[in-house]
Amino acid sequence: MSDDSTELGHGHSPAAWTAVVVMLVAITLGTLFFWLDMPVLVWASVGLLLVGALAGLIMSKAGYGAYGDKYVSKGH
Repeated sequence: MSDDSTELGHGHSPAAWTAVVVMLVAITLGTLFFWLDMPVLVWASVGLLLVGALAGLIMSKAGYGAYGDKYVSKGH
């Protein structure tokens, strides 16, 4: 069994939440635009997907990641 107190950083940081939410919106919109046959907007959603990944990386480097100095664990 695992102990949550020793497993830090399984998506509980603001950086991870931001990246996942932005990327989830991008995939949802990309799927919708693909279904509606709007290729330009499909590619725009691919760009948004990359922005989400980049936002998570930047926030992590800025200290909002699981091991960052600005992140305070809530002790799940």
